[in-house]
Amino acid sequence: MNVQAIDLESLVDQMTLREKVSLLSGEDFWSLPAIERLGIGKLRVTDGPNGARGSGSLVGGAKSAAFPVGIAIGASFDPELAREIGAAIAEEVKSKGAHVSLAPTVNIHRSVTNGRNFECYSEDPELTAALAVGYIEGLQSRNVASTIKHFAGNESEIERTTMSSQIDERTLREVYLRPFEDAVKKAGVWSVMSSYNRLNGTYASENGWLLTDVLRKDWGFDGVVMSDWFGTHSAAPSVNAGLNLEMPGPARTRGERLIEAVETGEVSQETLRTRVLDVLRLMHRTGSLSDRGPFVERSEDRPAHRALIRRAGAEAAVLLKNNGVLPLTPSSAKIAVIGPNAKIARIMGGGSAQLNPHYAISPWQALVDRLSESRLSYAEGCTNHRWEPVWKGDIRAEFFANKTLSGEPVHVDMLREANTFWIPPVADGRVDSDNFSARLTGTFTPEHTGRHRLGIHSAGLSKMFVDGKLVADAWNGWTRGHTFFEEGCDEVVGEIELESGRTYSIVIEFARQDGAALHLSALRAGIGRPLGDADIEAAAEAARNAETAIVFVGRSGEWDTEGSDLQGITLPGRQDDLIAAVAAANPHTVVVLQTGGPVEMPWADRVAAILQAWYPGQEAGNAIADVLFGDAEPGGRLPQTFPRSWRDNPTFSQDPEHYPGLDGKVRYREGVFIGYRHYEKLGIEPLYPFGHGLSYTTFEMGALEVTRAEHGATARVSVANTGERAGSTVVQIYAGDDEASIPRPVRELKHFAKVRLAPGESRKLTFDLPLRAFAFFDVTERLWRLEDGSFTISAGFSATDIRAEASINMPASTLDVTFR
Repeated sequence: MNVQAIDLESLVDQMTLREKVSLLSGEDFWSLPAIERLGIGKLRVTDGPNGARGSGSLVGGAKSAAFPVGIAIGASFDPELAREIGAAIAEEVKSKGAHVSLAPTVNIHRSVTNGRNFECYSEDPELTAALAVGYIEGLQSRNVASTIKHFAGNESEIERTTMSSQIDERTLREVYLRPFEDAVKKAGVWSVMSSYNRLNGTYASENGWLLTDVLRKDWGFDGVVMSDWFGTHSAAPSVNAGLNLEMPGPARTRGERLIEAVETGEVSQETLRTRVLDVLRLMHRTGSLSDRGPFVERSEDRPAHRALIRRAGAEAAVLLKNNGVLPLTPSSAKIAVIGPNAKIARIMGGGSAQLNPHYAISPWQALVDRLSESRLSYAEGCTNHRWEPVWKGDIRAEFFANKTLSGEPVHVDMLREANTFWIPPVADGRVDSDNFSARLTGTFTPEHTGRHRLGIHSAGLSKMFVDGKLVADAWNGWTRGHTFFEEGCDEVVGEIELESGRTYSIVIEFARQDGAALHLSALRAGIGRPLGDADIEAAAEAARNAETAIVFVGRSGEWDTEGSDLQGITLPGRQDDLIAAVAAANPHTVVVLQTGGPVEMPWADRVAAILQAWYPGQEAGNAIADVLFGDAEPGGRLPQTFPRSWRDNPTFSQDPEHYPGLDGKVRYREGVFIGYRHYEKLGIEPLYPFGHGLSYTTFEMGALEVTRAEHGATARVSVANTGERAGSTVVQIYAGDDEASIPRPVRELKHFAKVRLAPGESRKLTFDLPLRAFAFFDVTERLWRLEDGSFTISAGFSATDIRAEASINMPASTLDVTFR
């Protein structure tokens, strides 16, 4: 079939009712069915957004390149870098035999505790929109479809499959819909994923105002809207509202039910035809319509992708503080490497963004490669895990075709660790995914004698035995908690004394449980040794005996994960105590943070430098070392305000209806005053403001000129590198309405540019500010309104570091919602 010559209108008219309906539901977890009679190929999708996992489990499958997470890309303030990453991930998607990437994630950082903030770009809608456009254009330039998500109002993981986000239209238009709008109007995105939650009382997957009135009529979207996985609730209402595709398959709310809805007139033939045409158009755009090649998933470890990931990790790193200790010199004497994140490569967050990386470089290994181990000392100091360290080894998994582990196993697998998801087909399809049990057996040999903690949690019932003794019981009294996308229980922990060098038998029993909304089964089991005061003192002693102490702390994908929000933003465990002890022992203490968002820093004034490295992908250690030693600039700027305390955040409230939600509703009462807008409005000084980040050189900014232009205004400002090193900075342009008739932020980011300058070099930058940069959304007239009067335009290096301002008078104007 000649893809270029396909007449989609003719093709859809050749299809039977059953064939049309078949293209509006997945065939399996990752694909749509082919229609051989008409030569229609199979469309395949894969999870993103920091890579392409393929069809494997969340913790296994074919190896893939792990790119920096969303908030790291956000910190880069670099749409061109996002475009490069999108194009590279398109190649990763193709290597997994897929045509569609489920990325990017562009929900806004409303709260500092959202478990999925790591996957999103920023608290600011304009920064998010610009990066989304770059990423999407990169993906789709290689004929891989982007699926921007989650549309809309999914800013928390708490009860996300049922919670109603109560958001007024002005706030939606100005903040939460902005990235999606530019994705459609500027990037021409081919696919959108509806969110699990309800929006103002109606599920997003069947919200006609959202999927048809706004997305299609106002913005001109001509692509496919697919549900989040298991995120549909109806046949006719979702189709009529504008949802093309129910995922995953096989059909649950559609199939025969949708055929019946068409036959009875509940869904019109014309509506059905339109929804199918959208799907055919997506297949045509990606080439899947005529893809007859065999389905093969390849693990392609590309040197170019390695280099891009390493460079992007440095571009994302934010130097929050530096008293001159950084960059380190290659001739630095002994360095103490301390902390729970030193020898573990924290490369990504948790949830559906997980993948099986080609490799992962820890900070410790990168420093050893650079300096040799003889110049380093190491102390863990404390732990920061949410769950006990996963039990690893040769683990035999036996599957039974019942829930009672009865009879002979019908299938046997070997696992490398006790951390697994079971999604259909389970056990190569030899058991019913809703009716099975499993027994995992293996051994554990401790390195230390003493008390050990065994922890287990599961989406299903589970028990953990040591030498036949039940130690951790997540079977009896199982209660739904905050793990496995809110389908699993919280970790159950038992303690036992173990002897160093002795090998123990470990057995885990698991049984499928009914009632899982996401239809998954999963378990994770771990074994760990508690650390205490002596370990912190050992770390302090290592710091005393070193010239420089580098403390690697933060969180991990256990904390920053889809499926649960954080309970606060203090560092987990005793990491604050560890940093304080090390800083007291060595004035040259550098803290390297790896988190998916802000943390409180009671020790910030006592350390010499703080570097926020996020989760930068598989090259984590190398990218961090490049920045520490000055091989690369710390190119990042904060895409999210770091408050001094969680209490300062706009969602912190004594009213649970405001956050985390009450009686199935969460009200966005702060309106447009989120992020830096909130702190400015209330006069709250943040710990580190939005847009903040230091360089290894210095910059100055000249006067700001603002003039009227045909379609808005033009701002011009010069910036100069006044230091002795080449470096980069981000010039940020904010606008504020001086005479607004409604409450508006003091300043809102409207444009930005990342600038790289040689020592002594200066450059004059020009920023186009369209009429929309001055307008607010008028909910009465349902249009964008620009009021006559004075506006203050600000240029600076952060939301609080404003270096130049200018005023301009703008005439009144109105803009239709379709305005591009």
